[in-house]
Amino acid sequence: MKTDNGHFNLTARALHWLMAVLILTMLFVGVTMVASLHWRPMLVDLHRPLGIAILLLAVVRLVNRLRHRPPPLPADLPAWQKFAAHASHWMLYGLMLAMPLVGWAMLSAGGYPIQMWKGVLLPPILPHDVALYAALRGAHSVLAYVLFATVVLHLSAALFHLWVRRDGVFQAMAKGPEGRGSPRG
Repeated sequence: MKTDNGHFNLTARALHWLMAVLILTMLFVGVTMVASLHWRPMLVDLHRPLGIAILLLAVVRLVNRLRHRPPPLPADLPAWQKFAAHASHWMLYGLMLAMPLVGWAMLSAGGYPIQMWKGVLLPPILPHDVALYAALRGAHSVLAYVLFATVVLHLSAALFHLWVRRDGVFQAMAKGPEGRGSPRG
C-alpha cells in the first residue's frame, strides 16, 4: 500500500471531485424527479445512467483507496474526530455502492426495463416482485436522505479544516504536492 507524501494521489483526487459533481447532480435530479411530473421522464432517463456511472466509479475509487493509503490526519486532531472522519468516509463508500445497486434492484423487482440509453439495457438483478419493489423503493429513498446528510457533514468538515483549523486536510484532496518534500497545505 502506497501513500502520496501528504496528499491523495491524482486518481483519488480526480475521482473525488468528479464523483462529488455526479453525486450532487444525482441528489438534485432525484429531488426534482419526485417533485416534477413535467421533467420526470427526462430526469429518469438521466438518473439511471448517472447511478450506474457512480457505481462503476465507486468500485474504481475503492480499489484505488485500498491500493493507496490516504495521508494521515493531523496528529492533534481529537480521537472522536478521527473516528468520525474514518466512519463517514466508509459510509460514503457504502452509500456510493448501495444506492445504485438498490435502485437497480428496485427497478428489476418492479419489472421495469433498465435502459441506459437507446438500445442498451441492463439485465434485471432480481425477479419481478411488487412487495420487494415497494420495500426497495422505500430503502432507496431512506438511503438518499442518509447520503444527503452524510454529504452535508462531509462538506462541513472539509470547510472546517479549510477555514478554521487550516491544517492542510482540505488541500490534501484539493491539490497535489507542489514539489518534493513540500509540507502539507
